[in-house]
Amino acid sequence: MPDPDVPSPIRAARTRAALRQSDLAKAVGVSRQTIVSLERGDYAPSVYLAIRVARALGAGVEELFPLPEETRGELR
Repeated sequence: MPDPDVPSPIRAARTRAALRQSDLAKAVGVSRQTIVSLERGDYAPSVYLAIRVARALGAGVEELFPLPEETRGELR
């Protein structure tokens, strides 16, 4: 579960790009509600959607969708 005190990397990148949620949704081919869910951390996107979002925002996938701390060590 995402920490409500930590700002969403997706929201931060979207704000830097001066995009509304609806703009990003249209750019990546999903609903605005999907973007809302991504920003809240309620939805884990497919690899393809994560790549489309990252490209639309000019960011890296790992920057926008960081792994939880407890998972990072297990993958190394």
